[in-house]
Amino acid sequence: MRVVSPEALKTKLAALPGVPRVVASGNFAAPHAAIAAVDEALPEYRLFVLNAQTGLPDRDGVILETAFVGPGMRKSPRLRYLPSRLSLVPVMFATTVPPDVVLLHTSVVHDGTVSMGTEVNIMPAAVEAARDRGALVIAQINPQMPYTFGDGQLSVDEIDLAIEVDEPLPSPPANTPDDVSMAIGHRVADLVKDGSTLQMGIGAVPDATLAALTGRRGLRIWTEMFSDGVLTLDAAGALEPNRELVVSFLFGSQELYRWLDRNHRVRVLRTEKVNDPALISRNRQMVSVNTALQVDLFGQANASRIKARIYSGFGGQTDFIVGALHSRGGQAIMALRSWHPRANVSTIVPLVDEPVTSFQQSAVITEQGAALLWGYSQNEQAANLIEHAAHPDVREELWEEAAELGLA
Repeated sequence: MRVVSPEALKTKLAALPGVPRVVASGNFAAPHAAIAAVDEALPEYRLFVLNAQTGLPDRDGVILETAFVGPGMRKSPRLRYLPSRLSLVPVMFATTVPPDVVLLHTSVVHDGTVSMGTEVNIMPAAVEAARDRGALVIAQINPQMPYTFGDGQLSVDEIDLAIEVDEPLPSPPANTPDDVSMAIGHRVADLVKDGSTLQMGIGAVPDATLAALTGRRGLRIWTEMFSDGVLTLDAAGALEPNRELVVSFLFGSQELYRWLDRNHRVRVLRTEKVNDPALISRNRQMVSVNTALQVDLFGQANASRIKARIYSGFGGQTDFIVGALHSRGGQAIMALRSWHPRANVSTIVPLVDEPVTSFQQSAVITEQGAALLWGYSQNEQAANLIEHAAHPDVREELWEEAAELGLA
């Protein structure tokens, strides 16, 4: 690894032929300084970032690529969306989406290695694909990136060039869950038993759920990502002592990042492991909690599209639903509001009119109640959704639609 100035990096990048593909750390760990150097050096390139946040280049000459659309790409006319389960995205780098440049956001060097810190996810596979084809691997080294253990540890010999920055990682704004989120969170928590293994993300409902689980004991973590709610569980004694917490990426407060730094209890692993349904299923009482834009009376969920336009993507939802359902005592829970506040429509609909993201959940939970699905007939599933998950204002209409669909 050779540390260079941003200007020297631009000179190296400018020599790349054609329209190179740049794969960069995504979610909340984008290496902005390195990406800016690429953007200044190359008139045309492809930029692959998972769940891109705002602040990335979006101009003529830049083709934005992703398998999970974040707010930084969502409305761009230059978006090239690649549908895929998250567990299979790494396969693309060795087949249809080979990288010419990989940009990492890493810790400083420790014992000849750096760590990808809060964002491991698909990046080890990107580095491997780059090394296999002689492509560039570039690190943005940041002393404020925590050094985490697991698949994100990388020898400096695997990195060609590096630039140095010193900047804090982003944190979510302070947010107190509203009454609806609290109601949903408590209903989800009611289904979680002592000794369960948890998968859930960030947001008002996961935060409310975790806050309601502080009285449980022996909980384990195997999840795509986690935030400060896990610190709350740990402080309350709810987590199984001395059990590793398995995760693929993280986003939270500066306190969380300090806690992560060189914490051997946390294992940050690559997507192919964390999101492998077979590995997920080996966890005891796996409880997967996801959300959706719509759920229909057949239990089908749309979590990806609005009016045929891609909003997000499959992400890890399908991986964890399958894994949880095959876990002994596992549950795949869909948690959402019964009424969409912005669109002013019911989220429980007769039949989704968008491509289906997932199906066959164990239960759908809203602030109205918990609709149990798995193991029930299709008519019973529809009845449970209408009576226990749908908003009261649409229940009569849903019963009429259910009759038309042969579900009542």
